[in-house]
Amino acid sequence: MSAGDFGGARSILQKAVLQFADSTALWLNLAACCRAQSDISGAISAVDGALKTDPRSFMGLLMKGSLLERQGHARQAAKIYGFAIALAPAADSLDAATRSALQRARAMNARYVDELADFVDERIGPLRQRGRSAEVRRVNKFIDIAVRRRTMYRQDPSDFFYPGLPNTEFYERDEFPWLEALESNTAKIREELLAVLKDDFRDFVPYVNYADSVPLDQWAELNHSMRWGALHLYLSGKPVEQNCRRCPDTMAAIEGLPQPRMPNRSPAALFSALQPQTRIPPHTGVANTRLVVHLPLIVPEGCAFRVGNEVRPWREGEAWVFDDTIEHEAWNDSQKPRIIFICDIWNPRLSADEQDLITEVIAAMDAYHGGSPKADI
Repeated sequence: MSAGDFGGARSILQKAVLQFADSTALWLNLAACCRAQSDISGAISAVDGALKTDPRSFMGLLMKGSLLERQGHARQAAKIYGFAIALAPAADSLDAATRSALQRARAMNARYVDELADFVDERIGPLRQRGRSAEVRRVNKFIDIAVRRRTMYRQDPSDFFYPGLPNTEFYERDEFPWLEALESNTAKIREELLAVLKDDFRDFVPYVNYADSVPLDQWAELNHSMRWGALHLYLSGKPVEQNCRRCPDTMAAIEGLPQPRMPNRSPAALFSALQPQTRIPPHTGVANTRLVVHLPLIVPEGCAFRVGNEVRPWREGEAWVFDDTIEHEAWNDSQKPRIIFICDIWNPRLSADEQDLITEVIAAMDAYHGGSPKADI
């Protein structure tokens, strides 16, 4: 092959794959020889031999896409390219020719996704907007995921997964009849926050506070840092008395919320301060049995929040409820702090009996281990 004798190499490789049929590399080299001889059908047959051995072979999928493209099967090629892109290693680990091929694959796959989405949109027309607003949003997400315009995110709790709960990023407001009452207290809650801030974050603590001996992964930059700070009202299920005394209206506003009551774990409630030019990395929460409430209090321009596929800007006084076991992240690209109020609630799809049982199970596990880890929002 190095000498350009692709016919001779092909002959040797054809004998080799008969003896070593499970060698992905031999099949791919055979495919390269066939391609060099303009035998595209033979090359595809050889690539299929490689993919039979390793269906997740990045090079095999990339090569098959390019071969289908040369045959004029653009849609099939673009679809295969999508699988190759999902398995692509870091660009700096690839040679120049493979990087170029991958770049072409990305461009072709992107065009395919756009064309497929446009075709579906035109085909179904106004049907896409039929139904209640919540149904319309779900249908639109279904279409975007089906045509690969959006990535599919699933619940991925770090500790506790309860089966049968919906995989919903942001929940509909009408599931929480108390949400407007909470929002109506925004001015009082903000006033208490501003009184605390007269001490310039003195009583805030780092939100991320792990021992240096544990694997920090994405939290290394923020660990023990006041770039993401918290003033806890409830921490690990216990009231932080000195903070609660300073925020009586805030405590009254959450008094009737359906918060979990788990020893050493919940409820949780805090003011979360994200300092200028700071990003909270993508992560997931502890348990899908609870949801998280955000009430934005101080939000400069340039701040936003992503849960799964959906990105939303915070608007002061407008609360939302989301599932934090779906990958989420936040950023403050402004020059001022962003501060929101955060608390947890039970997932509304759980019955009272289920809530009691979940509480008992987690308490039993904590008792076995002699305590519980720090609750996390």
